[in-house]
Amino acid sequence: MDHADANDIIVAGAGPAGLIAALALADAGFGVELIGPAPSTEDRRTTALMMPSLAFLDDLGLKDAVLAHGAPLRAMRIVDATRRLLRSRPVSFHASEIGEDAFGWNIPNGALVRELEAAVVARTAINWTREAVSRWQAADDAVEAFPAEAAPITARLAVAADGRNSKAREAAGIRVATHSYRQAALVFNFAHGRPHGDISTEFHTETGPFTQVPLPGQRSSLVWVLRPERAEQLAETGDEELSALVEEQMQSMLGKVSVEPGRQVYPLSAALPSSFARKRVALVGEAAHVFPPIGAQGLNLGIRDIRDLAATAQRHAEDPGSGAALRAYSLRRGPDILARTGAVNALNRSLLSNFLPAQLARSAGLGILSASAPLRAMFMREGLEPGSGLRSAFSGRREEVGR
Repeated sequence: MDHADANDIIVAGAGPAGLIAALALADAGFGVELIGPAPSTEDRRTTALMMPSLAFLDDLGLKDAVLAHGAPLRAMRIVDATRRLLRSRPVSFHASEIGEDAFGWNIPNGALVRELEAAVVARTAINWTREAVSRWQAADDAVEAFPAEAAPITARLAVAADGRNSKAREAAGIRVATHSYRQAALVFNFAHGRPHGDISTEFHTETGPFTQVPLPGQRSSLVWVLRPERAEQLAETGDEELSALVEEQMQSMLGKVSVEPGRQVYPLSAALPSSFARKRVALVGEAAHVFPPIGAQGLNLGIRDIRDLAATAQRHAEDPGSGAALRAYSLRRGPDILARTGAVNALNRSLLSNFLPAQLARSAGLGILSASAPLRAMFMREGLEPGSGLRSAFSGRREEVGR
């Protein structure tokens, strides 16, 4: 391949991560070739975008348009709904405790991709080939994508935003460790008789989390993690029976429940690559990390990938896919991805485990958070932005010593 004829950057995949990556890299001054079919707007899931992610979307000129479809998350609550001997007390986290109006906003995925797609179409620096890539060729001097019908496209850097089964990642020779859980997420929306008060509640059960997240009005989205066979069974259950089951699981905290049409089931798995960049390919989103839906980490972690990649590419603008640029990106993303992936998988395993010490550790950890406001504040800040909780704790300690 002759890199003298290469474009700036290819972004593979046109889901939320790919669309955001294309926008961020175009705004960073690069010509972007986005390759991937238009995303589906039928996805019934929602995404809780935390405030740092919304600040990034604000930089891209998208925050107001996205927020018009969502509801704020002003408080989060964890309830141990297991029937085990060791159960922890409920823990509540209020954004006001750390001086924030909200932790973030819950946005329907269909609305999110519509706004992102419109923004991509409006950016003249982005050329969108709406096809899947049939194969890749990654080399030291350039990377080449072969769309199914269009002519091959060569670039200095390829951004793999093409999901957990990334072909771009495979072409770069990046190995990935995967694990399938005996769990599936049942996803749908529901109306309820009482206001949610902008509070999200995550019930911990023996099969995984049952997470209610506010939507506008007296509506919420639900992610219910179950055994796969039970998730499929409930997806086919009548509205009245399912509504009663949801209300029972929520202990009637939101009153009478009425489930809405459109249930979807997603098998759960985990994946972690051996590297986050190689051979002019940088991984973002689910190409870089896959884990169960706990704690609103998925797309928020992907947006941090994109933010760091855009900044790294700008620092290496003469060749954003160079070895130096990819090493800098990998070093920057590694600690965050490894920490978040490890924490989510460990919590999920603790919910599934009948091993008494695992239950004790989870219960003790939640109990400590419930009892300690400073630790709770550090935990909340760390959940929003890696390192911010620790920085706040240490700065507070220095102020005390100074007095």
